[in-house]
Amino acid sequence: MDIRKIIEINEEKCDGCGLCVPNCAEGAIKIIDGKAKLIDDIYCDGLGECLGHCPQDALKVIEREAPAFDEAAVEELLASQGKTLKSQLKEEDCGCNHGGHQYHQHHQHHQQRGGGCPGSRMMNLHDEETKTEATVVNNGDVEVKIKSQLKQWPVQLKLLPPNAPYFENADLLVTADCVPFAYPNYHLDLLKGKAVVIGCPKLDDVESYIEKLEQIISLNNLKSITVAFMEVPCCQGMVRAVEMAVSNSNKSVPINKVKISLRGERL
Repeated sequence: MDIRKIIEINEEKCDGCGLCVPNCAEGAIKIIDGKAKLIDDIYCDGLGECLGHCPQDALKVIEREAPAFDEAAVEELLASQGKTLKSQLKEEDCGCNHGGHQYHQHHQHHQQRGGGCPGSRMMNLHDEETKTEATVVNNGDVEVKIKSQLKQWPVQLKLLPPNAPYFENADLLVTADCVPFAYPNYHLDLLKGKAVVIGCPKLDDVESYIEKLEQIISLNNLKSITVAFMEVPCCQGMVRAVEMAVSNSNKSVPINKVKISLRGERL
């Protein structure tokens, strides 16, 4: 057995909703006794396509000792369910050839496309940069053209797979979700050139933020992290989440803290 990436399921967080099951193309996950379970390590390829479909953040990709992924065993498992790997990966949707060694090439492509709800489908918008036109803002006296600096979708920390391709070698912006509303120069001053995750430390579980951010830091080589937060006390939870995640990851990543006032000024 080798050390490799594989899915880990937190049964305390799992509520048995089952959304992960149809989003595992290999059929590696089942609901057993009201909880999601990994049937066997050999069925899990560790790519984490199921992560963005868990509303409880009960799934994560870890590295541990496990037997190698067995594509032949996956085919047998799916055949017993009346399915094939080819049909599960929806060859007709993307035109890929899923035969033999091309499986992993396709699966990486399929992972980037995402699945499930269209609103949470993972997209890298970088390739569309030259097609994006500036948005005209006109109040009758002054006209300003602003070009969006968003390079990915989704942006909500709860929805993002920690191994999304746009995190690798990225400068990461962790934003309290009130900041873009309060800070008028958010796109050009903070977002430009960065991958971004957003959340609310007051309304969400900060511990889940720490865990997800730790995964992102551990699975990718981040250049830096900028945390943008409001001056209100509850927003300090976002700073704490970033600091704890970096500490838990045992990686050295520089952190830049940007505090925004209620009047939209950098403090």
